[in-house]
Amino acid sequence: MGTARLTLVAALLCAATYACAYVGARAAPATAPQPSWNEVSWPFPMDQWGKGKAFVCKAAECGAEVTVYIRAKIGFCNCTTGVADDAELDRISDFDLFENQLSALSPGKPIAVAWMKGRSRAFAIIGNPRSARSALSVGFNDRCDAIIATALVGGDRPEPVEQAVLDFLNSQTVLRWAEVTLGL
Repeated sequence: MGTARLTLVAALLCAATYACAYVGARAAPATAPQPSWNEVSWPFPMDQWGKGKAFVCKAAECGAEVTVYIRAKIGFCNCTTGVADDAELDRISDFDLFENQLSALSPGKPIAVAWMKGRSRAFAIIGNPRSARSALSVGFNDRCDAIIATALVGGDRPEPVEQAVLDFLNSQTVLRWAEVTLGL
C-alpha cells in the first residue's frame, strides 16, 4: 500500500505541475509591440499658427505607418462649448496643410486628453499625401485655446490606430509640450 500511495502522490504532483504550467502559459498575454513615437521635422511652411511638432510611429509598432502633426491654435476655439461637435472640429482642423480632399468615414466622437475635452473623427483621403490613405482629426481645448492633431495613416481605415494616437496624445511628451505652449 505504501508504493501505491507514493505512486498516486507522484502522479498527482505531475498532473498539478503540468496544469499550472499550462494555465500559466495560456494566461500570460502575448506582448504586443508598444508604439514608439519618434519626433521628426515639421515639414510645412510657417503660417499664422506657427510651427508644430511631428511624430512618426512605424507600421510594425502601430499596425500601420502613422504620422501625427500637432500644434496649438491660441484663441481659436469656441470658448463656450470647446470642440463639442464635428463642425467645430472641422473648422479648427489642419487639413488645409495637406492639400487634399477628404471624406468623413463616420461622425466624430468625444475624446479626452488629460484635463482637456474634444473630439476625434476619421477620414478617407482622396489623393495620396505622404502615402497616407486615411486620417484622424483630433481637436481638444483648454478654455479658448485649441490643440489640433492630424494623424495621417497608411491604412484605409484609421480607427485601428486611433487608441494608439490618443494614448500618445495623453503621453508626458505631448502633455508637457501642451502645458508650455498654452502657458499653463
